[in-house]
Amino acid sequence: MRITIERLTMTSTTTIGKMYLNGEYFGYTLEDVNRDTKIKHQTCIPAGLYKVVLTVSNRFKRLMPLLIDVPNFKGIRIHGGNTHKNTSGCPIVAKRRLDDNTIQGSLEKKLTSILKECDSIDIEIINKFSF
Repeated sequence: MRITIERLTMTSTTTIGKMYLNGEYFGYTLEDVNRDTKIKHQTCIPAGLYKVVLTVSNRFKRLMPLLIDVPNFKGIRIHGGNTHKNTSGCPIVAKRRLDDNTIQGSLEKKLTSILKECDSIDIEIINKFSF
């Protein structure tokens, strides 16, 4: 399975994108902003290609997608949420984009259910605009 996040717009606090599963649109994503210097809990992960595994999160106490070997980040999971306050560098995924800083309608459980059926998962994060 190839998950692709195309980052499309960025405000002072938020990066909005679209998620695709094997090339098919799945939902909207929201992340923190890109920064030259990482600020803990306020910076998105670097664009690139990463492996994904499903593990039980110690924090959330449920099975969730975990990105592996993200430079200078630990514990990056794909989960639900609505604003940059719900992410600490993690991509969040939802059905609807309300505005440039908010998404709504978590798709985390649906995504996890789909990924359970996959032997191998990777994620490619692409910046579709200049930071």
